[in-house]
Amino acid sequence: MSDGTQPGERPGHHGEKTAVVVGGGLAGITAALSLADAGIRVTLVEGRPRLGGLAFSFQRDGLTVDNGQHVYLRCCTAYRWFLDRIDAAALAPVQARLDVPVIDVAKPAGRRLGRLRRDALPVPLHLGRSLATYPHLSLVERAKVGRAALALKALDLADPALDAQDFGSWLAAHGQSKRAVEALWDLVGVATLNAVAGDSSLALAAMVFKTGLLSDPGAADIGWARVPLGELHDTLARKALDSVGVRTEVRTRVTSIQQNENGRWSVQVPGETLDADAVVLAVAQREAYDLLPPGALDAPERLLEIGTAPILNVHVVYDRKVLNTPFVAALGSPVQWVFDRTDASGLGGDSQYLALSQSAAHDEIDEPVAALRERYLPELERLLPRTRGAGVRDFFVTRERTATFAPAPGVGRLRPGALTTAAGLYLAGSWTATGWPATMESAVRSGVGAAGAALGALGRSRHHLFDVEEAA
Repeated sequence: MSDGTQPGERPGHHGEKTAVVVGGGLAGITAALSLADAGIRVTLVEGRPRLGGLAFSFQRDGLTVDNGQHVYLRCCTAYRWFLDRIDAAALAPVQARLDVPVIDVAKPAGRRLGRLRRDALPVPLHLGRSLATYPHLSLVERAKVGRAALALKALDLADPALDAQDFGSWLAAHGQSKRAVEALWDLVGVATLNAVAGDSSLALAAMVFKTGLLSDPGAADIGWARVPLGELHDTLARKALDSVGVRTEVRTRVTSIQQNENGRWSVQVPGETLDADAVVLAVAQREAYDLLPPGALDAPERLLEIGTAPILNVHVVYDRKVLNTPFVAALGSPVQWVFDRTDASGLGGDSQYLALSQSAAHDEIDEPVAALRERYLPELERLLPRTRGAGVRDFFVTRERTATFAPAPGVGRLRPGALTTAAGLYLAGSWTATGWPATMESAVRSGVGAAGAALGALGRSRHHLFDVEEAA
């Protein structure tokens, strides 16, 4: 007897609600888990051979290499919830207290090292001592930074006018010198926004600094994975998905999404049609544009107006230990941030593996490896004296040309929310309207938002969801 399905179509169970999540990055994984936790039968489809999106690992000559260094802050409450949900929190702990070594290679020996750290005091006093003794700014510049921080704290993030302004102009109008921008505002902003202050929306920059530095004393404490990212975002995430019955299909590309006359959805993959009550499209904005059915957004062309920004990662393996801290930030050099990835990569012996994270790398993203080697090895010798005379066992680069959306002024009006005009179709991804820049936090928040919207429409409880509003 026929059950009413078409050839290649999976039959549903009477009364059971189904969903298809397209995209296996953090947004898609979060949406799938949140839907399955509410009793929805979920299929997660990912074109790559693994989960994790752009936060993944691969093997190279016996090393487990992350494609790029990813960190998060204590204020990233949604990502921390995600780590708990996949039983990975212990593998990516947060600093006990913010402490960032900052080396200015242009200064003479003995005066190069400064630190950005906090005390156990209320905001904004928690950063007072650090700012007062920060050697990379003059006394006058430090005083002006404090006044600018108070002005930033007073901004209303709900004001749409902030999105139209650039952060660099705002800083200049509030007395910030070129040096102050380089040594403080861009030191933090480039790493979190993937753009320099002059190219960043004031709304997004203000959100980063207000939330990370001016909301809670511990908000900016830094967390990072002590194991390969693939262990978190692929292995443990897949285990969590399996435990709630999510069907996960990798190496599977969705070719079309269409709504049927009965209001349900058909998602076409090679050799199969997936039938669903709800679809969450959790892919990059350009891929979403290609898959959206006609009429699903009022102005779908806006997705193509959301620019992208690259991140370059330079990987160096030395034959000895050359850095004795987990990470260091640099001034006066093309080098931005350097991380010790030795233990996480599985490297044994006396060698040390460093990863340089180079954000907003528009000018270098396509340069040959030989040219990058010629530039960065001497810069590391300037930054880390122990590298002088050390043997380089390996040098390679990883490139993410479209690592994040560009946080340019005006981008806020282009970022859609989770809802589309097509009932049952939802959007997720760090590029959607989460209020955050393109971070792991934004991706997880978008997944929660899309799942919450879908569950509301399906009449299912949302009480188990991470409460984005309460966390904010």
